Amino acid sequence: MPAVSQRGSVHDYTERLRHLSPDDILAWLNRGKYLIAAAVLACVAAAFIYAQTATPRYTVYTDLVVDPSNLQVVDDDVFANTQQRDTQLLEVESKLRILTSRNVLERVIDRMNLAEDPEFFRPGWLDPIKQLFSGKSADGDRKLAVLRALSERVEASREERSYVVVLSVWTEDPFKSVELSNAIVDAFETELFEAASGSAGRVVSSISERLDELRANVTEAEARVEAFKRQNGLQSNGEQLVSARRSSELDDQVLQAQERQIQLGTRYRELERALNERSSATLPAFQSNALVSLRAQYNQLQQQLQALSLTYLDRHPRLQAIRTEIASVERAMVAEAQRIVNAAKLDADQAQSVVQELRQRAQAEENAVFEDNSSMVRLRELERDARAKAALYETFLSRSQEITERQQIDTSNIRVISRAVPPISRSWPPRTLILLAAGAFAGLFIGVGLALALGLLRYLREPQARAA
Repeated sequence: MPAVSQRGSVHDYTERLRHLSPDDILAWLNRGKYLIAAAVLACVAAAFIYAQTATPRYTVYTDLVVDPSNLQVVDDDVFANTQQRDTQLLEVESKLRILTSRNVLERVIDRMNLAEDPEFFRPGWLDPIKQLFSGKSADGDRKLAVLRALSERVEASREERSYVVVLSVWTEDPFKSVELSNAIVDAFETELFEAASGSAGRVVSSISERLDELRANVTEAEARVEAFKRQNGLQSNGEQLVSARRSSELDDQVLQAQERQIQLGTRYRELERALNERSSATLPAFQSNALVSLRAQYNQLQQQLQALSLTYLDRHPRLQAIRTEIASVERAMVAEAQRIVNAAKLDADQAQSVVQELRQRAQAEENAVFEDNSSMVRLRELERDARAKAALYETFLSRSQEITERQQIDTSNIRVISRAVPPISRSWPPRTLILLAAGAFAGLFIGVGLALALGLLRYLREPQARAA
């Protein structure tokens, strides 16, 4: 029976709802008009009280351009710049996360001393008691609470399809909001600079540790080169070995000596042929002061002989004396010519000896050059190794100095394109008139809802009341 009764009551409710008309709804609203008015008044009063007692919020906005391509200060910077758009966006998003990171906010807290600002830290009534029993300092908890409160008031977002980042900050004072926003931007730039400088410093430290080893390697390689030169007697003048230069000079001397030998040998043969042909008096090669004097004396005696021959007979004593003097002069001329021939022969023999000696020296020097060239193969290998190590050391040294200077330069391409300005009005709560209108609307909605709910409840219970 109870089950049948329950099915019947549900059936009755359904039938009643089918017969529901707009007049019934209007009647319910008319009956609950005081309830609606009370709800409206209550919500308006609550909105007014909230508008008067709520803590105001003043929000400021700062627009920044976070360019993923850093400034090109040096040709090969420590950090590589990528041209792929997806990677650039990831880098911008990473810097966007740094903007609201704990490191940046802690810098702002220390700079503006927010731990002592009652807006960011309001100690509870039980904090002294907790500190008394725990015995711990509340500085860490205070800074953590301030950090949590500050992070709730700071937001950053990137505009779609751009590198523009919008930073929003709100506080209870408009000028404090501006100051806090500027401090966050400055801390953000400082954090990026110190992060890049720290990374460069770590690179410099690693390179400096490697430089000592590279310097030792260069010194050792150069010492091996010099020791090998001393052991093998290798001396160089610029890029040429001294032995090779001496060999070249000896070759030149051999050629010059051969030319001189040929000239002196030709002169000796000409003089000897002229002496044999009795033409030493006319050959220009027979030239000496004594021979010139003898030729002059000979010519003078010939003239005297011709002059006296016209006066005296052939057997005259004076002619005999002149002929004797002429014969003596001729013998002296032949002796002088023979002396010149002998001197020419001596010069030719000496030239030949010089050529032979120079050829022997050139051959010995050439053998030394061959030995030095064999040693030069190993020497060039040692020099290449030394040059490679020296080049690597100089590269690391130059790179270390560049990165050291790079630490002092801020290459992050962050530009503020719109500074925060004090807002004209608060961002929360809305204006009192708007809150009152919203309260009235909410009260009307709640009152109408309650009136309809009570009217429907009474409407559904009326059959039961009549049945009872």
